[in-house]
Amino acid sequence: MTPVKGPAVESGVSQELAKYRKQTLSRLGYSLQFGIPAGKEQPIPASETITFHWQAGKAPVQIDFKEQRDHLHSVSVNGREIPVVFESEHILIAPAYLKPGANQVSIRFTAGDLSLNRNEEYLYTLLVPDRARTLFPCFDQPDLKASFTLTLAVPENWQAMSNGAVQDSSRQGNQTRIRFAPSDTISTYLFSFVAGKFERVTKTLNGRTMHFLHRETDPEKIRLSMEPIFQIHADALTFLEAYTQIPYPFRKFDFVAIPDFQYGGMEHVGAIQYKAANLFLDGGATRDQKISRVTLLAHETAHMWFGDLVTMRWFNDVWTKEVFANFIADKISQVSLADSNYDLEFLIAHFPAAYDVDRTEGANPIGQPLANLQEAGTLYGGIIYHKAPIMMRQLERLMGKDALRNGLREYLKKYAYGNASWADLIAILDTYTPADLNDWNHVWVNETGRPRFDYRLEMSNNKISQFVISQKGEEGSARIWPQLFEVALVYPDRVEELTVNMRRSQVTLSEAVGKEKPLFVLFNSSGQGYGLFPVDPAMVPHVASLKNPVMRAAAYITLYENMLSGQLITPDKLLATYQALLPHEPEELNLRLLTSQLSNLFWRYSRPENRPSLALQLEKAFWQAMENEPAPNKKKLLFQGYQSIAFSREAQDRLFTIWQEQKAPAGVRLTEDDYTALALTLAVRDYPVTGLLLQQADRINNPDRKKRLLFMIPALSSDMQVRDAFFASLKDEKNREREAWVTAALGYLHHPLRATTSVRYLRESLDLLEEIQRTGDIFFPESWLRSTLSAYQSPEVATLVRTFLKERPGFNPRLRAKLLQAADSPFRAARLLYKAE
Repeated sequence: MTPVKGPAVESGVSQELAKYRKQTLSRLGYSLQFGIPAGKEQPIPASETITFHWQAGKAPVQIDFKEQRDHLHSVSVNGREIPVVFESEHILIAPAYLKPGANQVSIRFTAGDLSLNRNEEYLYTLLVPDRARTLFPCFDQPDLKASFTLTLAVPENWQAMSNGAVQDSSRQGNQTRIRFAPSDTISTYLFSFVAGKFERVTKTLNGRTMHFLHRETDPEKIRLSMEPIFQIHADALTFLEAYTQIPYPFRKFDFVAIPDFQYGGMEHVGAIQYKAANLFLDGGATRDQKISRVTLLAHETAHMWFGDLVTMRWFNDVWTKEVFANFIADKISQVSLADSNYDLEFLIAHFPAAYDVDRTEGANPIGQPLANLQEAGTLYGGIIYHKAPIMMRQLERLMGKDALRNGLREYLKKYAYGNASWADLIAILDTYTPADLNDWNHVWVNETGRPRFDYRLEMSNNKISQFVISQKGEEGSARIWPQLFEVALVYPDRVEELTVNMRRSQVTLSEAVGKEKPLFVLFNSSGQGYGLFPVDPAMVPHVASLKNPVMRAAAYITLYENMLSGQLITPDKLLATYQALLPHEPEELNLRLLTSQLSNLFWRYSRPENRPSLALQLEKAFWQAMENEPAPNKKKLLFQGYQSIAFSREAQDRLFTIWQEQKAPAGVRLTEDDYTALALTLAVRDYPVTGLLLQQADRINNPDRKKRLLFMIPALSSDMQVRDAFFASLKDEKNREREAWVTAALGYLHHPLRATTSVRYLRESLDLLEEIQRTGDIFFPESWLRSTLSAYQSPEVATLVRTFLKERPGFNPRLRAKLLQAADSPFRAARLLYKAE
């Protein structure tokens, strides 16, 4: 047999290296030991033994380790210590030290800190997509799955959790040594451990025992949240076992809530990590927050099958695990929430977020090529999490629910505990439908952007004589997005909904011919079609007459997207339309959508000189609507809308009195988090009270939330020099470690009220972008950019971004796309308000 030629030694994990290792390595296992000291600055001594079978070849075996050479202390192969050869983030093991078949490599090292999130009282690993190699030497690619055996030495009063169950523990001086049982066979990015001062809660539901670690201290949040957290997980497991026809595929199911976690959650097998604030809700929680909690817990549970049981071969298909997790989570929310409106929740959760990327100059396709795993983090974003589920729902309509479900069952059974690609799945699904999925797949998965729809409605004798709907790419191309959606003919006494099968560039809706002339036409009335839909001008004054909440939400989204594209309605007219609708929207989720869009219209799409008069109108509208609204959750949403505007001194004085006396408006329930938000609102407006934020910090009991506020205080200072110093501090990587704190602070630093002084931070913020991408987690570059840029609207800022990119023709293309996505709001504001560009 001719040995396979080895790949080049280069930084990261190239696709060439990954393919070669998959051909030559198998039967992997890791035995890892970490000694965690009490001090977060102290180094972490570690050791490991990697076992694998090797197919003999002439090339050295490359073990990935993204750290400095001084972190490596010794390397032994099959019991023999060898010289350490370290090159371009790889330990090289020469073939002369290896033998065909079973091998052992033992390494003593100092653990890397880049992805070991260390705090004074706890730490946690977060190793997706290619960051296991930043913590310990490994073969860091998703298709080299392994079992992990872990031993931790931690401070004596700490708890710990990992992929395997705790096997035993023993005291050694002032430390506890915890041994975990071997994990299931998993990819390196799913290996995880958490250790620290946590409370442990254990419950058994439906015969399954689950352990939960958390640091929450609020008695009300604990009392109200603990049962739902466990029950939602149990419901999700029951649903998934029935849907997939595969029992829960791993040995244990535990989870942990982490303060200010970088993501909503992360699907580590047997040890799911969540952002604590998303799990622990108080008595003032809105329906939107409760839905978000259900979908988050269901999303991570769905990953146990979609992503963990069957994993993508290469991270270019990372979206496949995310699309199924979201798609299934939305289904679970239907059965886990009382009075759930699946169509409405799906529409509001996914469409605005997908459009927020797909309408921009930086839009990316769902499927993206990937040459090296070090770029994998840049693949994540709104397209993966939001456009992909929309695409899946269209696929479900095309195939039928049963056919899609049966295809997914076959896929999971065929590739269980292994790896598969999107092409593997399409090949299976193609056998369940007569439709040509390859053509359908091309435009939806491999191309960017969305269609723009137009129509021609002709009348004869007050009856429809012709109804033609056409589509083309928003940029003007002749592309076609095959999809199904509905059009509603709205009459004074009824609504008639017709389905459009948009398989071509132009479709005649023959079912409409002969029907009476409608009062108006509503496009995408079921909220399932994707694209920029036209607005019938006759609809605008009658939106409130639509009794179906999905139709109203679809109308709000279509109106907003048309405003952004410069079609039909201007920002000031849309603002007036929405203001009039505030007292009449009966659905809580729609009210959340309306208030969010109103806030954007006020701060992003109105000129600063017009805000004083606009604010007086909006403040009055929000306050009156709140006073007249009987439902507590909707009252709170309207109060938060009032708070988001709060431009006049009268409004600010009113908010200050509420904050100072901690006395909410009648019928509104405000919690500690709400009063913190009020204090931040007043501080960014330079409300003349000394030490307001420090006073709020003294009111906070939870130590993690108090530290977060104290970190943010300099970003909100009325003293420009203090704000300058805060921004300068972010150039040091150590001051960016708590990414959620940083992006929250940046949002206030760049608030529209501070735009004239904070604009000078923009160029340096962009200059830091490549470093942010190198040192931060996968969502940090995008959140850094959006927190920095979103609120600006001047032509000068639009020009600054254009100039920055023009001066860097070789700029990382994926970071370039992220920048263009984040700059979409300033670009549009400059065009809409100043006729720039």
